[in-house]
Amino acid sequence: MKEIKAYIKPNRVGKVVEALKENGFESVTLLECEGTGKYKREDSLPSLKFHFADSKVIKLELVCQDEETQKAVEIICSKASTPFPADGIIYVSDVNDAYSIKTCDSLKRFNLQ
Repeated sequence: MKEIKAYIKPNRVGKVVEALKENGFESVTLLECEGTGKYKREDSLPSLKFHFADSKVIKLELVCQDEETQKAVEIICSKASTPFPADGIIYVSDVNDAYSIKTCDSLKRFNLQ
């Protein structure tokens, strides 16, 4: 299994999530974040919580089977891309296993997606 973490612009989230769901990726987690990177919006202000200035981003997380990873990455890239700089970044990591909190059973044996 693979874990995909994508940092995208907030105004692209709806299109990305909709496209992922249409292609069978039902379990998606979204988190509001602040981040630093190459691009800095001119109207960004210092964060009162974290003491640095930069733009708001959304962190999208999903776990899928190895063979579905490229499809998910391509969907995210196509729907999160804009004509402006710094659309975000995607990280892909290995997931060794996952467990149900309710039963403590490994989900690896299920075709987790």
